[in-house]
Amino acid sequence: MTTRLLVLSALTTGLFTALPAHAADRPPNIVVILADDFGVGDIQAHYPNNKIATPNLDRLVREGMTFTDAHSPSAVCSPTRYGILTGRYAWRTRLQEWVVAAYEPPLIAEGRPTLPQLLQTRGYHTACVGKWHLGWDWPGPQRPLMTARRNGQKDLPWDFAQPIPGGPIDRGFSQYFGVDLPNLPPFTFIEQNRVLELPTAKLKVDTSEGIVLPVAFNGLPA
Repeated sequence: MTTRLLVLSALTTGLFTALPAHAADRPPNIVVILADDFGVGDIQAHYPNNKIATPNLDRLVREGMTFTDAHSPSAVCSPTRYGILTGRYAWRTRLQEWVVAAYEPPLIAEGRPTLPQLLQTRGYHTACVGKWHLGWDWPGPQRPLMTARRNGQKDLPWDFAQPIPGGPIDRGFSQYFGVDLPNLPPFTFIEQNRVLELPTAKLKVDTSEGIVLPVAFNGLPA
């Protein structure tokens, strides 16, 4: 049986697991769960009065080791993911604040060692499923970073039919399925380094009315 590593980050959650190559010489299974906005009191093992049942996580606490005195240099998505995958502070990159915006290039520099790459050298097969939020080299026009309208890139004519380099497949994962961001364009699933369905329409939120309006894909009202 081949050694396998699975990473799940379904929308906001990340999970690394690893399976051994040989039963006689079994390396440890590896599980890393990453959840946005997840507090130490959000599972019943740490806070019994929590109204949401978390039996599987409670079992991990009972049967494993618990570290409750942990610290992070940043409490938001992209810096957290960058730190876990590279072991480096995110402020050593261009990202000095906040998170990676829609259509920004990769935060993990090409050639930067990552955790999945290290595991691959030890015989693990690596995979990632779910939210990435670390940037890609989207085919199409490139704008300067950190402009006044940082998310203005959402309205540019990106070529979704082309492979998207610079993502999980190029940063140590053998397989990938998920989304760049669940709450920002292009709102499409990506498998390996290609979108599964080409975006064909946009939706615009009317904040005054609390409704979603269809708009043409070029950003004009439908």
